[in-house]
Amino acid sequence: MLEDAKAGERSPAAAAAAGNGALHRRTPCVGVCSTTYGDLVCRGCKRFAHEIVGWNGYQEPQRQLVWVRLEDLLAQSVRAHLRVADVSLLRRAAADDVQDAAVRSPEALAVEVLRARHDALDACGLVPRDADAADRRTLLAAIDREFYARSRAHYEASFKTLT
Repeated sequence: MLEDAKAGERSPAAAAAAGNGALHRRTPCVGVCSTTYGDLVCRGCKRFAHEIVGWNGYQEPQRQLVWVRLEDLLAQSVRAHLRVADVSLLRRAAADDVQDAAVRSPEALAVEVLRARHDALDACGLVPRDADAADRRTLLAAIDREFYARSRAHYEASFKTLT
């Protein structure tokens, strides 16, 4: 559970375990696939190459496992760079711009709000952990780099074999 979230907020893993399929789009794809260039982890959606290839054949429980991992890694990446100081402010900021805002994790909302809105961060309930990285583009780039690094580390820990 998030230290910065209000009591009653559910983690992405808890929401998925509860069968809340509304949490996710049909596919994590963001239309920027680097696996076609040989990456084992996509720089766009952060899925593994074999998950992208097999996605259409996956049953819903398999897809949910991928979604849970992606949401958890995104949450960790956001928490490394941002603190959600006020979840209710964040949800209000996201309400008009983010689909399924009511059921998305605060970290996922933070990324969407950074992308879609131009309000001051504190007006959205967000506080950057590094005062030097307080502009939206810098924060989004840092979160994306962190998310990719964590996804690669997860892949290497799960699938890399010693030769």
